[in-house]
Formats: sequence, C-alpha cells, structure tokens
Amino acid sequence: MSVARFLRQRAVRIQTAGSYTLPNWYDPQGKLRSFACRTTRVSPFRALLDVPVVGKVGDRLTSYFREFGTFEGEISDTVHGGFLLELEMTRAERAKLAEKLVWLEKKQKDPTIRDSRREARFVPNSPHSALTLADGSIVPCFVIDASMSGAAVSAEVRPEIGTPLAVGSCIGRVVRHFSNGFAVRFVDQIQAASELERRVITPPTRPTRQKLVAHADDGQAGAGEDFFMV
Repeated sequence: MSVARFLRQRAVRIQTAGSYTLPNWYDPQGKLRSFACRTTRVSPFRALLDVPVVGKVGDRLTSYFREFGTFEGEISDTVHGGFLLELEMTRAERAKLAEKLVWLEKKQKDPTIRDSRREARFVPNSPHSALTLADGSIVPCFVIDASMSGAAVSAEVRPEIGTPLAVGSCIGRVVRHFSNGFAVRFVDQIQAASELERRVITPPTRPTRQKLVAHADDGQAGAGEDFFMV
C-alpha cells in the first residue's frame, strides 16, 4: 500500500518512540544496528514511522515500541524520513492491537491524563534535524527527545564520546552511547521550551559554526558525563 492511500484510511495519530533494525546494517561487532524511530499513524494493519535511516520497499524488519511491543513486517512504501510498515500479525494479535489503539485514542482525548516527564523532556513535532561536525560536514539525524541541557539522537554515524558537534544550532558534545543512538550535552543551557524546539531543528549559522570549531579546539572536557537517560 502507498503512504498516500494509507493517509486516507482510518488510523490513530499517535507518536510513540521505539527502535528498529534494518537488514544489512551492522555495527563494528557484526551485530545488526538498532535505530530510533517514532510512529505517526497506526492501524491494526500497518504503521507509518518517522526514522533516521529509510530502508527499501520490500525490506523486512523488526521494531519495538513501549506502547505496542514488537512489530514485524515489510516496508511497502517510503517517504522522506519515513516508511510504511505492513504489520504481520495473527487475527488475535490484530484484535488486541485494535483494542489498544481505541484505548490510546481515548487517552489522548482525556485532558486529565498527563505524562509526568513532559516538562523535563521535549519531543519535537518533526524529529528530523541535522548534525554539524567540527569539520563542517552535515549528517541527517533523528532527535529522539531533548531537554534544556541536551538531546538524544539517532543517526547513520555514531561519533566518539567527547566529539563536539551541533544538533540543529545547539552546540554540544557526545557524552554517552546507547543501543540506538547517542546523547549530546549542550554547551549552553537553553532557557525556554519554544527556543529549544526552534534550535534543535534549525541549521547553525556561520557564527555558530565558528563557535563549534572553537569548542572543538578546547579538548575533551565533559566527555563521558552520564546526564541523559533514554
């Protein structure tokens, strides 16, 4: 099925963080790499995902979401920064997912239910941004979530701990690796959520690039700090 057709079908608009593996993407140890992802629309038959690395139509993959558990299936269509996953399930599993989606949709409409971590963490409306490295190279990335002091990111690259870089226009250093990405601590703490949303998806200006290069020359201060739990 195409993404355009799926967007016309009944589905629940829900943003749930997860992870996935693609065929033929391996880490240096020869294990399948895991990338972060996020659902945008889900039905009992298919799910539209925002991802940092888009596979090919026909690729079979496994994904995991805290709200839903494991999704297995095949990519039927791709878009910029995402793909449509055809879910492989038994009839009983589809019925269970349908019940779950109905409950989640009701939960979304209930203003009395809040995520206790929402003030501490921020998930941008569009998770797609870019990393700028000290040498000026730019790499697309997927912002898993962020706080006023840093961000969790997933990308094709995995910079070493201590590497200076910019997430959008926020300069920082890589401080920790985890299964599907890495954590970045910002050099300057951001004061407002509105500023955070704008800066994590805005490419750095020339002064920001110059500041990044200067920060790269300051050595490895701050490397290895464990500040951001994902």
